[in-house]
Amino acid sequence: MAKVRILPDRVANQIAAGEVVERPAAVVKELVENAIDAGATRVEVEFSHGGRALMRVEDNGHGMAREDALLALERHATSKIAEAADLDRLGSFGFRGEALPSIASVSRFLLQTAEEGGAGTEILVNGGRLLHVKDCGRPRGTRIEVAQLFNSVPARRKFLKSDATEAAHIVAAVRLHALAAPHCAFTLIEDGRVIFRSPTCSGLADRVGEIFGRQLAETLMPVELAEGGLRLHGLIARPGSGGRATRHETITFVNRRPVDSRTLAYALIESYHEVLPKGRYPAAFVFLEIDPAAVDVNVHPAKREVRFRSEAQVRSFVIRGVLATLRAAAPPVAGMGVVELPPVTALAQAAAFPSPAPEAGIAPVAAPSVRATTPATSGAKSAAGAASVAWTAPAAARPPAPAAPAPPSTSAPGGGGAARPAASIASWRFLGLAHTTYALFETPAGLLLLDRRAARERIVFEELAGQFAAGEVLVQRLLLPVVLELDPVGAALLRDRLAFLARHGFEIAEFGRATFRLEGVPAVLDPADGEACLRDLLDAFRDGRSVERDPEVAREQLARLAAARAVRLSSQADGAEMRALLAKLFACRAPHTSPGGRPTQVELSQGEIARRFGRS
Repeated sequence: MAKVRILPDRVANQIAAGEVVERPAAVVKELVENAIDAGATRVEVEFSHGGRALMRVEDNGHGMAREDALLALERHATSKIAEAADLDRLGSFGFRGEALPSIASVSRFLLQTAEEGGAGTEILVNGGRLLHVKDCGRPRGTRIEVAQLFNSVPARRKFLKSDATEAAHIVAAVRLHALAAPHCAFTLIEDGRVIFRSPTCSGLADRVGEIFGRQLAETLMPVELAEGGLRLHGLIARPGSGGRATRHETITFVNRRPVDSRTLAYALIESYHEVLPKGRYPAAFVFLEIDPAAVDVNVHPAKREVRFRSEAQVRSFVIRGVLATLRAAAPPVAGMGVVELPPVTALAQAAAFPSPAPEAGIAPVAAPSVRATTPATSGAKSAAGAASVAWTAPAAARPPAPAAPAPPSTSAPGGGGAARPAASIASWRFLGLAHTTYALFETPAGLLLLDRRAARERIVFEELAGQFAAGEVLVQRLLLPVVLELDPVGAALLRDRLAFLARHGFEIAEFGRATFRLEGVPAVLDPADGEACLRDLLDAFRDGRSVERDPEVAREQLARLAAARAVRLSSQADGAEMRALLAKLFACRAPHTSPGGRPTQVELSQGEIARRFGRS
């Protein structure tokens, strides 16, 4: 008996669906791409229960006759290419001809389509089995309904995330294609509610404003460069806009196709390296037009990645275009004229960008036991307000306070391991500040250089971590609430975590479908930093760094972000203040590193100093 066999078409289609149909959002992506390729000027997307119950995509494109509609459900049937050479001239989104049969093999699939002036055709397929083909009445265009996704392969359903998470991915997929086709009107409906409705737009800026919010759109400026068969255009963040904690709003397109490209991402980050702090990413919506023969769009089963024939040429071109735009927009400095941004640096190999962890949420928690301070304005923290308590939880109801920190008798900075009593700190001589950030001390053992920022971050981090663990978070209310306009994905993430954030000092009220009002922040934060800290936290949620099943991880992430935002250094300091800072630092559980892992202090012994000067 032969051991090798040919798989039935139905089984082969279900296996192929594993590549094409990773999750409901992949179905929506494929159907929307087909609609745009069909010349549609109107696309409506509807889904329910995160896409597992129903997905519907309807367009007014050119539609199909009956024979074409039936052929479209066969594997490798496509109208986009006829021979291998056509792959070098691709101008469409889809081309493989696997999407429709793969989707139909793992769902209840209904197709209705009609050409201009022709009769409509309806085809119903359930789990890969053709149930009927008949005439139907409908205008020109195509309507596809995908219900009961993975009904024929229930094991696949177990790997889907929550409805909210799957819905967020669908929204993200639709908005990317809406950005790619501003000439097309888009409507997105979730569980009967309109998430966004964007008419035909005259340009990218209008589409960005409608989908991502006017707040973001106002921070962007146009970029344009064309040379040697390459064209770069789109919108990028202005200098000084602050950047984002993740790359979720660094969006790139190649020949109008939304792609994840390390080459383009690295070029954008390299261009901003003198404008944004390390670890921050620019908001950017960048389109690269290139000869289709110079880019391979067939390297990923879902067509998410592309490969350029000349990676270095593309990288250099994008950096030049973005840098030229940033130079032109750099604000003048008094007495110095226009700020000179650095020239294009030597291009390194493409950096390795780690794949984000699977997105996860945080389970809702009970109402918080918090202490509120008097209101403060959104521009400056009120010291009196931070000290006066408006109300507190009853003593009997409060959780037990965290254990007091160990007395400040710690190992010697520098890793020597010898205990050092707190009293010895008082004898250290403060020599002064270096570059504002570093405090220099003369100690009996030699010299100690203290990173003031890292030290304060460690102190605030452990203070907040203790408050979070005890449920006793000091909150200050804002006199002027801050309105946050978020994209649909960010709004869904925030809505699911309002209870968690309230327990940890962020008072947030819904103010619309994708708009929220920030009314209170943890007291350690300057109110002016509340919005930025919250947006950074949302970026962490997008990357899956706050794990739903482990609230301790979420608390640590929140404390780390808040601590980094809470530190503001004065340009002057005296010895008593710096010795007090050291005493607080050495009372921490981990005094030698910041929450981010950077050293808080460096010590040079007398012997090492003598060796440096050749005295040993």
